[in-house]
Amino acid sequence: MDNLVSTEWLAAELGKPDLIVFDTTKYLPNEPFDGRQKFLEAHIPGARFYDIDEVADPDAALPHMIPSAARFEKLMDRLGVSNNSRIVFYDQKGLQSSARGWWLMRLFGHEKAAVLDGGLPKWVREGRAVQSGAEEPEASAGYVADLVAGRVLGIGDLKRILENGDRLILDARAAGRFKGTAPEPRPGLPSGHMPGAANIPFNELFAADGTMLPEAALRARFALAGADGSRPLATSCGTGVTACILTLGALRAGLPEPAVYDGSWTEWASRPETPKVTA
Repeated sequence: MDNLVSTEWLAAELGKPDLIVFDTTKYLPNEPFDGRQKFLEAHIPGARFYDIDEVADPDAALPHMIPSAARFEKLMDRLGVSNNSRIVFYDQKGLQSSARGWWLMRLFGHEKAAVLDGGLPKWVREGRAVQSGAEEPEASAGYVADLVAGRVLGIGDLKRILENGDRLILDARAAGRFKGTAPEPRPGLPSGHMPGAANIPFNELFAADGTMLPEAALRARFALAGADGSRPLATSCGTGVTACILTLGALRAGLPEPAVYDGSWTEWASRPETPKVTA
């Protein structure tokens, strides 16, 4: 299954018994919207809501950190997912938090997962059907997670990367936040970036219609940031959501799969011992 699927592909596959569609809409703390409420108002027919704040470690101090394998299995059973399911993630903003859902599946060994290119906005622009109200999936049983540890990084890994330079860190946040000239959406958190990190604002991977750029254009944008395939990559953002877009984009560009720094800037910037730079 391709990592990125078109609205045409989804329209043709919709309704097949092994296909599950998830709305993973997530808004920032400074945005006056609620993803679940937006889902109830309008979603792709048959879609279920995948709450990335729930598919997370409930005891972590940071937002939506990855859950344990046992918790992930339990949540997938509750959502009606089996190991044979084909899964498509979308969101209501185009292509943002959907990549986090896709990455979480891959992290736990579920390769048959994809992101809907252009998300719900493209689906609606094309005049395709939507529906409202809740979707209650029939629970399944026996989902087995298989954590691929190399796809995720912790703060200790990032400290080692800064010491030995064995990975290039790519930051998906807007340029102002990266440079320290614009505030973070989370009160009290300073902006700036990790020493040596390169900035690729996630929306620079999109065409004017909100779909992901073609492979050659993606490769050129990554190369501009120094990501030419010569060394492994790590992706970061605010809380590990849009970093997953860079990971998806790198794969589409034919680069080795980057690992995602789960705690991202929210964790890094909140720690007094970590170096931060601006400009």
